[in-house]
Amino acid sequence: MSNSGCGSCSSSGEGCSSSGCGADPREAKLIQQVGRIKNKIVVLSGKGGVGKSTVAANIAVALSLAGKKVGLLDVDVHGPSIPRLLSLSDKKPHIETDCMEPVPWSQNLSVMSLGFLLPSAEDAVIWRGPMKIGMIKQFVTDVAWGDLDFLVVDCPPGTGDEPLSALQTMGQDAQAVIVTTPQGLAVDDVRRSVTFCRQVGNPVLGIVENMSGFVCPDCGKRHDIFNAGGGERLAKEMGVTFLGAIPMDPEMVRAADEGYPFLKVHEHGPTAEALLTIIKPMLALSGSLQETKGGSQELPELKDLSNSDGVARIAVPCAQGRLCMHFGHCEQFALVDVDLKDRSIKNVTMETPPPHEPGLYPTWIAERGVGLVLAGGMGARAQSMFTDKGVRVLVGAPAEEPDAVVRKYLEGSLQLGSNTCDH
Repeated sequence: MSNSGCGSCSSSGEGCSSSGCGADPREAKLIQQVGRIKNKIVVLSGKGGVGKSTVAANIAVALSLAGKKVGLLDVDVHGPSIPRLLSLSDKKPHIETDCMEPVPWSQNLSVMSLGFLLPSAEDAVIWRGPMKIGMIKQFVTDVAWGDLDFLVVDCPPGTGDEPLSALQTMGQDAQAVIVTTPQGLAVDDVRRSVTFCRQVGNPVLGIVENMSGFVCPDCGKRHDIFNAGGGERLAKEMGVTFLGAIPMDPEMVRAADEGYPFLKVHEHGPTAEALLTIIKPMLALSGSLQETKGGSQELPELKDLSNSDGVARIAVPCAQGRLCMHFGHCEQFALVDVDLKDRSIKNVTMETPPPHEPGLYPTWIAERGVGLVLAGGMGARAQSMFTDKGVRVLVGAPAEEPDAVVRKYLEGSLQLGSNTCDH
């Protein structure tokens, strides 16, 4: 964009406040877009080959399975791997004159990568810094992300143009998640990433140690193939949070090669538990997981659940007339119709679902016009199936009569505890 205006404008084209020269409309649009993102997570590492893109993809998927609206932005110009990790390699974004739509992976997760725009997977991208910086800004400014709870940015290794531009574009409230492997060679390079974030003024949310030991699928014994605990020691040394350690898992490798996120199909085991532990501090960020004395999840906006008549239907899985703490063991569903104008319960009906089979309940619930399920415990895979059907899920609800649970939700006093099926 040319900078024709008064002589006091900077050469960068950012505009000025002098009379006769307004702000750069591109910068104004960028600020507006970034303002619609509640939380920005930039995943980076000073070392290549540590599994950073795999970690970024699974963080984004895990947040989306928790019911959050998530964008995943791949800014690795020379090796964009996110499309393959999510089986999106053959997808193309819809492009209009002044914007483009991100590629949907699910109802809650949208993705953008330069890999979508390349004519062929074999094409090399030979760009210098200004082109990379322009691409990153364009992927934030011109992509129709909408309102997001999280934008997860996957950066290439190092502390060069891409991570610097990503952090500067997102703003100083963007938080870094730094990925390392346990061995000293990787830790030395990753240490520089922590220093890099401090120099540019962005907080480090924490360090993830990937490939942390190998758990034998046959005997269950752990073997430390690399030196163990390097990431945790680095976190203590640098005074940052240690988010968790992800073990080496053949299923994680297979998931990456075959193009499906690990957490989409694996709810149990050390790897799934590690990934779910890692995202808990992210869910606790302001605007996502609201911290109270007992701890509670963000309640969906009531208006998002209602139909055109201002009526919403909430489902509560029940056993012996009370909310069932284990979702798969419920005997009936209480279908509670509520008037959101005066926040009152209009009707409660009890329906017996068909015999439980994987994937059956989400379809059955969605067909009955349910917008929200209040549950005691529900696994990540089941939650993802509900969100794919457009049904929100809240877990950790108390084992009380269904109308009492719904009434507390309507009053805003519902206290949600831990997920009794958190795997």
